Amino acid sequence: MVSRTLSAPDLSDAAFAARFHDVADAAAHTDGYRPFNEQALLDARSGRRSPQLLLEGEDAVGAAIVGEGQIALVVHPRYRRRGHATAALRRLFEDEGGMSGDLTAWAHGDLPGARTLADRFGFSAVRTLLQLERPLTDADTEASPVLPDGVAITGFRAATADEPGDNADWVSLNALVFATHPEQGAVTEADLAARMAEPWFDAGDLLLARASTDDAAPGRILGYNWVKIEPGAPLGEIYVLGVHPDAAGAGLGRALMLAGLARLRRRGCSSVELYVEAESAGPVRLYRSLGFTDRTVDVQYHRSPR
Repeated sequence: MVSRTLSAPDLSDAAFAARFHDVADAAAHTDGYRPFNEQALLDARSGRRSPQLLLEGEDAVGAAIVGEGQIALVVHPRYRRRGHATAALRRLFEDEGGMSGDLTAWAHGDLPGARTLADRFGFSAVRTLLQLERPLTDADTEASPVLPDGVAITGFRAATADEPGDNADWVSLNALVFATHPEQGAVTEADLAARMAEPWFDAGDLLLARASTDDAAPGRILGYNWVKIEPGAPLGEIYVLGVHPDAAGAGLGRALMLAGLARLRRRGCSSVELYVEAESAGPVRLYRSLGFTDRTVDVQYHRSPR
């Protein structure tokens, strides 16, 4: 059983971070998907949430990220089915003063063990996130997106000391498009800057659909497709796709998707993945029409205050 937890204010301690990532990497290798999503890791690096190691003696049997009303937990594959997850949650509840407020937790893969654990601690499923994938071929670079009249696709212009760039306009549009989404709709300019500082960021991968203007000034942003490629990875990701409500229904989402697939293939990706809320019927229909199929399912659980 978990005998104690070892926490750190963030992941800046190299020795702690190495042990933490060893657990996460082992789980990803065995399960085929990452145990912590990007936002959890960004929060752990910045100190907004606490990274923790779950220890049995001196062995790291698991890892967790806690704080801000959220729990993310994974047990090292070598130590599974020994009661470590149950013991770890009991320990986390004790160490965090009962964690009596609203709590959420993601179960990546929606495994039976996660459902059993959620039920044991009084969590209920509230959201389902589909992970879809498809191969990329040279034919994707030959697709011709059909854009509405007066609209062109350009790259993102990062803000500088002399120019405002697209930062504020993109954050504003993203907040509008995802107004009802608890994570994506809350992205701030600081959050955008944090992602732009990541090794994978390339301004050319954030494709913007702009309205044409009569002068040289950049036009209003009507939609975007941000694609993501981790350094050296053959797998690309449709990171986030959004279309202004005023431009919906004109085929802009499909055009941006085709442009994004072409961009990923030209940059050497052999396959692509994306995440979408299961109840988002329109986007799910679009992605399936473009050849995406199911890879796995993530479920978010919620526990009411006690």
